[in-house]
Amino acid sequence: MCISSTEWSDNSSRPLYFSKQKKQRPKISRVQLHRLARRKRSEGKETKVDMEMKNLKLYMENMSILEENEKLRKKASLLHEENIALMNEFQKKFSKFDRVSIKETPPSTHS
Repeated sequence: MCISSTEWSDNSSRPLYFSKQKKQRPKISRVQLHRLARRKRSEGKETKVDMEMKNLKLYMENMSILEENEKLRKKASLLHEENIALMNEFQKKFSKFDRVSIKETPPSTHS
């Protein structure tokens, strides 16, 4: 018994030689192709605008962070200067106490 290529396959209603052929994509008309291309270009523009907006928002956020950083830097500098002034005042007060305590204690005699 010889099997020809035109025999019907078991799982299909097509002849065997049809089921072995590659399936072809349906052809797209030129109008559909131009519409797809136009849609892709417009989507690209939208993403470009979205990216520019995100970039601008991040830039503005960066600028506000830099401004806040500068304010905090100035505040820290003022606090540092105030700390130095208070330390100097503190040392002056205690240096007077040290001098007074030295005068009040009698000299020790070692023999």
